[in-house]
Amino acid sequence: MCCKDKRYKKFRLSLFEMTLFAMFSAMMFISKIVMEFLPNFHLLGMFTILLTVVYRKKALVPIYIYVFLNGVYSGFNMWWVPYLYIWTVLWAVVMLLPKNMSKKAQIVVYPIICALHGLCFGLLYAPAQAVMFSLNFEQMVAWVVAGLPFDAVHAVGNFLAGLLIYPLSLVLKKMNRKFV
Repeated sequence: MCCKDKRYKKFRLSLFEMTLFAMFSAMMFISKIVMEFLPNFHLLGMFTILLTVVYRKKALVPIYIYVFLNGVYSGFNMWWVPYLYIWTVLWAVVMLLPKNMSKKAQIVVYPIICALHGLCFGLLYAPAQAVMFSLNFEQMVAWVVAGLPFDAVHAVGNFLAGLLIYPLSLVLKKMNRKFV
């Protein structure tokens, strides 16, 4: 019982975190809608990495609130199913990065990871598409290849948004020290 209590306390959200996560979930959702006129340009990867860098495991809370809001707004249809894991892949990659990277490394690594996620978006989406539409391996590969130009644009947008991660992480960490 004692061990379970320690793990629970470690993951328990403060009022500040609950408020902040609600705000970030809303910002993720609104930013996606506002930026829809720019195909494949959005701030979702940046927010996912930012929240993961600062809040680690707790970052899954705003990520999945965003995923749920997206489903509520646009409909829980087949396009939505890959969202259940696509953002978790990015979260997991960031979780594997060393916590204490140098400033120079963070400034370079975060935008690159963000860009690679955008570049691999079609590849990450493909398994769900293959299952839902009964695609064989060749058809799935053709689907991924056909989407590469869109994924390249996605990578550029994610890289640019990724440049915000390091400075915003400093602000968020400072806020945490003040309010948590």
